[in-house]
Amino acid sequence: MIQIVVAGVAQGCVYGMIALGFVLIYKATEQVNFAQGDIMMLGMFTAFTLIATGGLSWWLGIVLAIAVTGAFGFFLDKLMLRQIIGQPQFAVVILTIALGFIFRSVAGGVWGADPVSFTTPYGRTIVTLNESETGNTVIDVSDLVIILGTIILVAVMYAFFRFTRIGIAMQAASQNQLAACYMGIPVKYIFSLIWGISAAVSCVAGILLAPKIATFDPDVGFLAITAFAAAVIGGFGSLPGALLGGLIIGVTEQLAQAYLPGDFARAVAPVSGFVILLVVLLVRPDGLFAQTQRKKV
Repeated sequence: MIQIVVAGVAQGCVYGMIALGFVLIYKATEQVNFAQGDIMMLGMFTAFTLIATGGLSWWLGIVLAIAVTGAFGFFLDKLMLRQIIGQPQFAVVILTIALGFIFRSVAGGVWGADPVSFTTPYGRTIVTLNESETGNTVIDVSDLVIILGTIILVAVMYAFFRFTRIGIAMQAASQNQLAACYMGIPVKYIFSLIWGISAAVSCVAGILLAPKIATFDPDVGFLAITAFAAAVIGGFGSLPGALLGGLIIGVTEQLAQAYLPGDFARAVAPVSGFVILLVVLLVRPDGLFAQTQRKKV
């Protein structure tokens, strides 16, 4: 049970980090970026290029990959998404879906469709917590790294939004764009920064996920579909809710895979998160941590 829960928490942390990317953009701009998973995929391939192909150390490679992916998200908003401000939300949805297809096609053309991987300092190692006659409790180190990395990321983001001027300006812009503009906050620049931070967070999720899944290809971005469900479960617009939704789905998937019988487990485990999503939408349509906002029109 311990190793199942740890594996589920680790998987849930990945879902939660990708969901954080969705929520960050939505809170600030009320836009939904359906290319979030494909941006994560580009970040993973950037890390692969720097580490496996470029020969950089793992630490330097991931720092540069996060920086490059963050810059990519920044300029994606500055040069493209900003051009459709004022258009119906449906236009943003279609544009980001189209961008996702473009990103996958470009990745397939540049890196190919074959699965790739890059080495990590901890490799595919395990930790045995206890040994008994009934069996061992074995924990994958990659799961522990994912959990630790998520804790560090959440702490850094909390400190950033709580104590830095830019973070406070981002909160102000997300609450009231017009008032923030009147107070001298460069709202458009802030929004581009938020897109960059969202892309960087997704890159972190992808880099932590890569050793756990061993190999990845351009279709790894479809993982964001489950992360989107996690964001909805937590309450679309709530950062703690995004993490909680990811943990709920991750643990549920692992428990279903471990305790349901054979073929039934293989069929149910991948969709168990969406079953929870349906239940939550029926019981609490706004999500578990929904934040009610009123606007004057």
